[in-house]
Amino acid sequence: MNPRSPLVIVVGVVVALLILFGVWQVLQGNKAQAPTPAPEVSASPSPEAMISEEVTVNLEEQNNSSESGTAVLKEENGKTTVTVTTTGFTEDVSQPAHIHLGACPKVGEVKYPLSNVLNGSSVTTLNATMAEIKGNLPLAVNIHKSEAQVSVYTACGDLPSQ
Repeated sequence: MNPRSPLVIVVGVVVALLILFGVWQVLQGNKAQAPTPAPEVSASPSPEAMISEEVTVNLEEQNNSSESGTAVLKEENGKTTVTVTTTGFTEDVSQPAHIHLGACPKVGEVKYPLSNVLNGSSVTTLNATMAEIKGNLPLAVNIHKSEAQVSVYTACGDLPSQ
């Protein structure tokens, strides 16, 4: 017998065992797998940033003005943006606009001044939440005819109680 024969036999047995072990792992479904990548982490917005509420106020014609429209109040990040859009306005006339205490048509004092409406459009950001605004109900959005005729109302709409 060749002196290398036992060594060849041992190496052959080890190789055979390794092959059998590999086959056994495949059959068992235990193949080596690449590590699962860590899930992506993204920052969630704060609860305050996620709060968003929107209310639409229908502005009805007052004093046969032919002017009507909407005022959309939308809260984001603790502030409320009021977007006024009207039709039937007089071109190039700056119209004062406010959120008044009370209800249409006989509103009370101004609670929140708004940017003047010009050519049917106005956007104002109030430093108040919708909850703060609603805490003062009843309220109404009121559009005035002009700076010179501020006592004449052209459109008005009550904020809903809910």
